[in-house]
Amino acid sequence: MPTPPEGPAESLHAAYRMHALQGAVHEQQISLVVPLLREAGVEALLAKGWAATRLYPEPGLRPYGDLDLFVRPEQHTVARQALVAGAPAPVDLHRGLADLDDHELEDVFARSRLVSLCDVEVRIPSAEDHLRLLCLHALRHGFSRALWLCDIAAALETRPADFDWDRLLAGDRRRSEAVVAALGLARAVLGAEPGTTPITARVQRLPPWLIPATLRQWGKGSGLREPMSSFLRRPRGALAELRKHWPNPIEGTMGVGAPWNAWPRLPFQLAHALLRAVRFARSLPAFLRATSEAGSTKEVAIRPRPEIRPTSGSLRAAGARHSGRGGRPTRGRPART
Repeated sequence: MPTPPEGPAESLHAAYRMHALQGAVHEQQISLVVPLLREAGVEALLAKGWAATRLYPEPGLRPYGDLDLFVRPEQHTVARQALVAGAPAPVDLHRGLADLDDHELEDVFARSRLVSLCDVEVRIPSAEDHLRLLCLHALRHGFSRALWLCDIAAALETRPADFDWDRLLAGDRRRSEAVVAALGLARAVLGAEPGTTPITARVQRLPPWLIPATLRQWGKGSGLREPMSSFLRRPRGALAELRKHWPNPIEGTMGVGAPWNAWPRLPFQLAHALLRAVRFARSLPAFLRATSEAGSTKEVAIRPRPEIRPTSGSLRAAGARHSGRGGRPTRGRPART
């Protein structure tokens, strides 16, 4: 048995072991959630998270928290009810695919594929749709996590031989420009090699501000923000939090659908900040009238039932008939995937 590394490498080795164990738990949870939804008549797409992890050589190399499931809008309520009643893991339930809403949703489902996980067939997007989603999701959040660029690089280098580049770049023109920029960033920063492709020349022409903006963002940390609405009743710390909401050049560009060229980014950042301020002001009346139901029209975080414990190598939600021995309840919101 190999000797564990010592010194600085030990912390990386420990993180790898932890991520591998967490990944095994997540796989068991996915194998329970997917059949739960199917029993309710809902077919969900699993994206990001595990769908990105499977592109890496080893699962311990890519940590993730909750499970991102995307369902048809008309099935959202049924899916939410099923998960509230019996979800054995934290689930982010999305109504539709916001980052791919320039594609027909039924077309995305039709192009999706089933992969086997713990004897369960799990539906994931096609390679082209998933790579586009990974790019647009990371850009929309200003590339606040370096891990997201690693996902893009992994998806690019593990793409199938029959990868459809026309499909990847179909849809809104500005978004397709953004996808090309994200692929170019993965090439320039991580050395991801797209090979000879229809976009080889395009990915080599990056906007001059993109790499510096990305590295500055990574230097600031994860970029996680607390909703400003949470400060309405406790204003202490609101100003410090407000500074975190200033969009970086990438986020500003995505937010207003600006071109990915060498123009200064400040006007787009200002415009995006103004748009968000207007949206926030418009949402205040509804927020103040809000009931206890959490979530938004796009995404609902589903917490697991109080008791989850391992049994025979798998996880199952413990019902009222169980005594509560074994596992602890999952608490808190995991990191974004």
